[in-house]
Amino acid sequence: MNAFFQATLYGLLQGGLLALIAVGFSLVWGVMNVVNLAHGSFVILGAYIGWQLNAGLGLDPFLGMFVAAAVLFAIGYVLQRWLINLVVNGPIFITLLLTFGLDLLIVQGMNIAFSANYRSIQTSYAGDSLSLGAVRVPLGRLFAFLVAVAVTLVLVALVNRTRTGMSIMATGMDRGAARLMGIRARHVYALTFGIAAALAGMAGTMVGTVGTFNPATAGGFTLLSFVIAVLGGLGNMYGALVGGLVIGLVEAWAGQYLPGTWVNALAFLVLVIVLIFRPSGLVGRAYYAARLEV
Repeated sequence: MNAFFQATLYGLLQGGLLALIAVGFSLVWGVMNVVNLAHGSFVILGAYIGWQLNAGLGLDPFLGMFVAAAVLFAIGYVLQRWLINLVVNGPIFITLLLTFGLDLLIVQGMNIAFSANYRSIQTSYAGDSLSLGAVRVPLGRLFAFLVAVAVTLVLVALVNRTRTGMSIMATGMDRGAARLMGIRARHVYALTFGIAAALAGMAGTMVGTVGTFNPATAGGFTLLSFVIAVLGGLGNMYGALVGGLVIGLVEAWAGQYLPGTWVNALAFLVLVIVLIFRPSGLVGRAYYAARLEV
């Protein structure tokens, strides 16, 4: 029973981090109808920025994540405004090919710059833990979980309570009508993509704090983001959080009681079962279903 509680706690903490990884992916897909296959490479790039700041300047990753977010926001904004925006109105497979090419370029660039060796961000508290009876709470993962939940709540407030957020929602629903209301759709799309890249950068720093990474792990984070986004509901920030927690729990329980090869298979099985009964995801799509293409 203690092993079950420990696995459950680990799954919840890991699920919060997975939610932070996936929320930007879900936002871009829900607003722009772009499946960003380069999302995982943004996560790893953020991890390398946090690692470099920690190794070179001694900056704590929970401060370095803001630097990573700023850098990734600039990269994401520029890539969308002057590259992805050129094909955003085309068939979805065009954006798939473009973002896949970007992923290859970024991953190979990281291989050249940092090598393929596994890295991790060393902190004095990463190995410490709190004791809740027989259950141990690792501090590094606890801090990462709290950051993930806080960032998700801030993003929800940004989208629902600010003029910028309302512009993002309106553009996602009906780009033509949003333009008639004076909203600059190109800027909003670039802003959305930049926010998603910034969140990926923050998540990457947390990934480097609680585990190891190298460029080859980028694809796995893209795949997890896809599963979590569909499971929770496209464009729904709470959906990403719920989906991340569910996948975290499923992987933790499967890792505790099943062979390692079954872990990913069980996560996809849960996705299939949920979609059979709730095609819109666990929380439902916030505004993607109302999209009117022009």
